[in-house]
Amino acid sequence: MTNTHLQELIAPWFEKVPDANFLSSITATAIGVCSLLILYLFTRRLMLPGIQKVVTKLSPERIGALSPMLTKLNKRIAGLLCCVLFLATFDSVYPVNELAAEILKTVGQALLIIYVGFIISSIVSIAGAIYNQLEFAREVPIQGLIQVVKLITFIVCGILIVSIVLEKSPTYILSGFGAIAAVTLLVFKDTILGFVASIQIAANRLVTYGDWIQVENYGADGEVIDLGLNTVKVRNWDNTITTIPTYMLVAGSFKNWRGMQESGGRRIKRSLNIDMNSICLVGDEFRKQINAAIALHEYIRITTLPDPVSNLGLFRRYAEGYLKQHSKINTSLTLMVRELQPLNHGLPIEFYCFSEDKRWISYEHLQAEIMDHLLAVLPIFGLRAYQSVSGQLSPPTNTPQIDKPSIKVPNNAGQDPQQ
Repeated sequence: MTNTHLQELIAPWFEKVPDANFLSSITATAIGVCSLLILYLFTRRLMLPGIQKVVTKLSPERIGALSPMLTKLNKRIAGLLCCVLFLATFDSVYPVNELAAEILKTVGQALLIIYVGFIISSIVSIAGAIYNQLEFAREVPIQGLIQVVKLITFIVCGILIVSIVLEKSPTYILSGFGAIAAVTLLVFKDTILGFVASIQIAANRLVTYGDWIQVENYGADGEVIDLGLNTVKVRNWDNTITTIPTYMLVAGSFKNWRGMQESGGRRIKRSLNIDMNSICLVGDEFRKQINAAIALHEYIRITTLPDPVSNLGLFRRYAEGYLKQHSKINTSLTLMVRELQPLNHGLPIEFYCFSEDKRWISYEHLQAEIMDHLLAVLPIFGLRAYQSVSGQLSPPTNTPQIDKPSIKVPNNAGQDPQQ
């Protein structure tokens, strides 16, 4: 064991003490350790927090939101400075033998590389957080790219640490990767696919935070809360979390409701099945009866009606006029009432329009309101909704009686025209 410069300086203090060399080496080591501790506490508790407070005052809202990340960065910078001081003063402060010196230097160098990797990781995280504060960050997420940079950083740090421990050049370590390339590709298959998928997702703006997506193969139906390198997390509407491999969003198909959320309305597409036996031609007297019951003239221009006209034709025109005057329907988008192909369970009449309010609850309430009204006015037009009869055929005796408008349907309604 060789004497260090610091040990030689304090050796005169222990000239008259037994085991002076041992005591001087212990004292020198203690001074070195205390200096590292003082440096860590000074930078960790005073210098770096002071700099952070000054920077935070420049923009309390934006930089203040980064406070946890900045605190973590401060710890890592303090550790890095201690590693630098330890390696810079090792030969002059710590009196140890050659084997111990080699081990301690190797450990110090490895810690230095680890702290450098963590600091780069913190800087990348802070840069990503700053980017997420920008307006267009939700449209072009870079979480996957951030994770790739961190992964590459730690791979490089791992290679450097292995080269230090083995006392070999990093190029020597890298040359060995060629032999295990197949194994590496197999192990990091999902990571590589996720990296490529993240680039495609960001470039094509396929998915971003807050998007409502549906992936039927994985049972996902909800809002995207995390876009990672390997996985995408979706919070379903029942508050469960579904995890989807990132590359599956590119390799497979999914439905993104962002277009609906950014458009002028949410589509309403519902239908009623009309009993075809209740469809018939009507005359002026029948129109007058309907007009007296529901003010038909407010929704239909009588002059535009064909002659003769069916009660179903009147109902379709009434339903379309009702939707056009509804305050919660966006009339600038497609709006129509149409007949579909007749089926064995009636003639479907489809109502196609768009709700101005795209929120789920309001949208469902509006759909129910429209369908309730149109079902209620069917008897006024002499029409019946088709439904399969099952269970109890007659209403319970305690059912309250409701007054219905008395509309006289033409005698030929529901009859076979050949009779």
